[in-house]
Amino acid sequence: MNLPRNPTRAVVIGTVTIGQGHPIAVQSMCATHTQDITATVAQVNDLHAAGADVVRIAVDSRKDADALAEIRRQTAANLVIDLQENYRMAELVAPHVDKLRYNPGHLYHHEREKPWQDKVRYLADVAAQNDCAMRVGVNCGSVDPAKAEKYGEHDSISPMIESALDHCAFLDKIGFTRYCVSLKDSDPAKVIDVNRRFAAERPDVPLHLGVTEAGLPPEGVIKTRIAFEQLVSQGIGDTIRVSLTVPNSRKREEIEAGRGILADIAAGRVRSVVKFDREGLNIISCPSCSRVENEAFIELAQDVKELTAYAKEYALTIAVMGCRVNGPGETDDADLGLWCAPNFVNLKRGGIELGAFPYDEILPKLKQELDALIAQRQPARV
Repeated sequence: MNLPRNPTRAVVIGTVTIGQGHPIAVQSMCATHTQDITATVAQVNDLHAAGADVVRIAVDSRKDADALAEIRRQTAANLVIDLQENYRMAELVAPHVDKLRYNPGHLYHHEREKPWQDKVRYLADVAAQNDCAMRVGVNCGSVDPAKAEKYGEHDSISPMIESALDHCAFLDKIGFTRYCVSLKDSDPAKVIDVNRRFAAERPDVPLHLGVTEAGLPPEGVIKTRIAFEQLVSQGIGDTIRVSLTVPNSRKREEIEAGRGILADIAAGRVRSVVKFDREGLNIISCPSCSRVENEAFIELAQDVKELTAYAKEYALTIAVMGCRVNGPGETDDADLGLWCAPNFVNLKRGGIELGAFPYDEILPKLKQELDALIAQRQPARV
């Protein structure tokens, strides 16, 4: 089956080129702690062996950056670094990777008085000096606050698109065009909408596709499949990631799922009439990554899924997040949210903090809150 492809420009990431009709690249992200060099190298190489074209690693500190230098020496994989709040880490890590990923919404955490344009210019200069590509990673849970204020609280798509377009225009203006863009949400319908709208405005910019916090398999794979089928079949998408909540030993399942979805789309084995069912219970959880401070998060996500099965007929969303970086913001829109610290779990109802509880006490607290919500609602399906 010959699929259409948007006329995106080519972007080189190490030994892989995305865009301009090249094969769609498949990515994953390490879930090990970056400073655990042995474990991280093993996971990078396992993902690479499973067919990962690019592997992402998070760096949050100078010690992480020091570890990255050694990781680079022990792997041939194409590496992308995930810059979180401290964009200044770029100059420490760029010599050891093939791409830098930054989130426009996180540029405000440091040097708040400095214009974002100055920060992006710095990132582009560092990338150019070190032969790196860049990804402008726009995420539903950490949108540029200046953009979010311009639109109504129920419009999460427009600020994402405007932020991405502004960053693309600025990068083009300063002469750095070796970049791609991602626009991610945990709702497949929103992922489809935001990427279609962006691609209509900038069909030349390669897109990295993904459903963030897709959750546990098989539901996480199904959510992702729905978004990818709708987008890839229309020529949108140059690289993909399937973000699953799985133990470290199973991270290669992200690559296997991504390759399988692409093969099915190419062969015409699609379920394009399928729509993600948002009328019943929806559990979202982030993929395990190196920012997770307690691997008990993985088991907790599975326990939440099993505990809440009795509420499957109710139109409720429960979010289980693994770290303090994305957890607080990305649980705000859920009916009930849990974000995990090293020794306790924060419980939220919408944007309201309900308290922090030990891992062995959180499930009864969650059930109590879930029962209270159920008591106020009728089942979505009868």
